[in-house]
Amino acid sequence: MSTPTTPSPAATPSSSAAPTVAELEEQERRLTLPRFTHDDAWALGSLLVELARERGAPVAIDIRRGGQQLFHAALPGSTQDNDAWIDRKRRVVERYAASSLLVGTRFRAKNTTFEASSRLDPDTYAAHGGAFPITVEDTGVIGTVVVSGLPQLEDHAMVVEALTRFITA
Repeated sequence: MSTPTTPSPAATPSSSAAPTVAELEEQERRLTLPRFTHDDAWALGSLLVELARERGAPVAIDIRRGGQQLFHAALPGSTQDNDAWIDRKRRVVERYAASSLLVGTRFRAKNTTFEASSRLDPDTYAAHGGAFPITVEDTGVIGTVVVSGLPQLEDHAMVVEALTRFITA
C-alpha cells in the first residue's frame, strides 16, 4: 500500500527534471479551457482515473468548481491521507490562483520554502505538486483538479497530461 510521502524539492519523475517557474507558468497559459461544466468535470475525472488505472497508480482524484466538489475518486492503494493532501494542495491553488507545484517552485527559486516563508499553516496548506487551477478563458480560475498519491512531480505530471488530452480531444 502506498501512502503519500513528503515530497522533496529534488524529487523527480524518472523521465524528466523538475520544471522551472517559466515552464510551469507556460503550462498554465496553455491549459486554459473555453468553458468547464459538470459534464467536463466528469470527463476529466474519468480520464484521470483511466490514466491512473493504466499505471497502477494508487491515487485519489478531486475536481472542484468553486466550493462544489464535482468529481472524486479513490483508487486501490490510496488512503484517507491522500484526501488530506488533496485538501492542503487545493487550498494553495485557491489562495494563489496557480498550481501548487508552481507556488512551491516560486518559493524555492527565492532560496526559501513555502513552509518557511508563506506564513501559512503547513497542516492546512501544502505547496507540493498535484493541484492545478481550472482556468476558463475570459473568466480566470474557477476551480481545481488535484491528484494525490504519487511523488509530487508525478502527481503534477498526471494532471497536466490529462488536461492536455482533455483540451485536444
